[in-house]
Amino acid sequence: QVQLVESGGGLVQAGGSLRLSCAASGIRFSRNTMGWYRQAPGKQRELVASITSVGGTNSADSVKGRFTISRDNAQNTVYLQMNSLKPEDTAVYYCRATHDITLKVAWGQGTQVTVSS
Repeated sequence: QVQLVESGGGLVQAGGSLRLSCAASGIRFSRNTMGWYRQAPGKQRELVASITSVGGTNSADSVKGRFTISRDNAQNTVYLQMNSLKPEDTAVYYCRATHDITLKVAWGQGTQVTVSS
């Protein structure tokens, strides 16, 4: 079955860095657009960054210049490098896969990122 497993979250001070990973199985990874979303308490889930099957990227204005999304199709893994973290980046971060043709969506279970001031 489809599994997306996030890792790399944790507690970090403002200005610090974290690298999130999402390992996928049960899907043809190279045929999926991969995305990182986040949800803070009391807020809606929002797109952080996405990367298409051919490597095109998109990111939210709030993280531009600080976060970088990348993918390794050989390892079926997508990454989110987060630098210059701010307290407002505190949220549960979710990985999402969307098949380019069928548009079938899969979500990971999420990983907590907490940025202290």
